[in-house]
Amino acid sequence: MDAQSAEPVRRAIRDIPDFPKPGIVFKDITPILSDPALFRLAIQHFVNECSVRNVQKIAGIDARGFLFGATVAHELRIGFVPVRKKGKLPGETLSHAYQLEYGEAELEIQAGAFVPGERVVVIDDLLATGGTAKAAVSLIESAGAKVVQVQFVIELSFLKGRETLAPAPVYSIVRVD
Repeated sequence: MDAQSAEPVRRAIRDIPDFPKPGIVFKDITPILSDPALFRLAIQHFVNECSVRNVQKIAGIDARGFLFGATVAHELRIGFVPVRKKGKLPGETLSHAYQLEYGEAELEIQAGAFVPGERVVVIDDLLATGGTAKAAVSLIESAGAKVVQVQFVIELSFLKGRETLAPAPVYSIVRVD
C-alpha cells in the first residue's frame, strides 16, 4: 500500500500537547481505533507488509501493540505473542532489561513462545527513539526467532528510532518529520 492510502490514518491522529508532561506532544491513535474503517485500513497496511515476508508469528509490544498485533495475527491466521512489561506474564519467562531516558525497564515473553528460527514481525503503535522496540527485538532473537520486520502506526522520524533498530527492517504507516 502506498503513502496516499495512509492519508486517512494520518489525518485521524490527534496531537495532544503537554501530555503526559509539559513539552511532549502525544500522538493519540484512539480516533483510529474507534473508527472501524480506519482501523481496518491500518490493519491492512500491516497485513500487506507481512504477506510478503513469510511471517509465522506476530509479537505485539505492551500495550497498544497488542491491539494491532493480535488483529494482524488473526487476519493472517498465525500466532500472537505479547511482549509485556516485567511481572505481567505467568509462568516461566525470558526477559531483557534496557535503558530509558529516565532509568531502566524490562520486557518479558513467556518461555517457549517462539520456535527457533520462526519468522516474526514486531508491531507497536509508535516509533520514537526505538529503545523499547530494540529491546523487544533483542528479546525475541534471544529466544531463537528471527525478526523480519518491525511495524508501527506512527514513526517520529526526527528521533531516529529507525537507526536504533538497524539492521531490522522498519515499516511505518505514517511518518512524522
